[in-house]
Amino acid sequence: MFLMENIVRDGDPVLRKQAQKVKFPLSDEDRKLAHNLMEYLEVSQNDELCKKYHLRAGVGLAAPQVGVSEMMASVLVPNEEDPDNPIFKDVIINPVIISNAVQRCALTEGEGCLSVDKDIAGYVPRSARITLKYQDVDGNEHQVRLKNYPAIVCQHEIDHLHGTLFYDHIDKDNPFSRSEDEIFIG
Repeated sequence: MFLMENIVRDGDPVLRKQAQKVKFPLSDEDRKLAHNLMEYLEVSQNDELCKKYHLRAGVGLAAPQVGVSEMMASVLVPNEEDPDNPIFKDVIINPVIISNAVQRCALTEGEGCLSVDKDIAGYVPRSARITLKYQDVDGNEHQVRLKNYPAIVCQHEIDHLHGTLFYDHIDKDNPFSRSEDEIFIG
């Protein structure tokens, strides 16, 4: 199981590299990586276990964040109304956003990242809706449409696979600038 000490921190070159495409069938090592990425999210979202293992709660974790430059990330967006049925849960491998809405959205409280220890204030504009194509651990292809928070989470994780961190999207001159048609979530 990954612990906070296994999470690569901002400044490590792996976070700025273009990740390599994952080959199928998955190697035993890649299967274990996929399992451990998801396990981190599951444990971190359990208040008792999160405290026990001194984790920071997360909804996404990309392979580069644990030092592996491969196109793989786990995403677990919980459902507050029905905790047994997450809004989105999967390990996304070789993900590609094949379409995205022009309309933008952002989290009102800004974004955070397990690899970035400090708070960086500002809005992170993202597409409000995306169509995501990816493979699961068995190599099956999926195409899903996501909007608002799940779309934001997936875009954040896919950015990690391309060497981009959330704060790269913040307007440096006016970090809280917003457009009239932008949706704010949270």
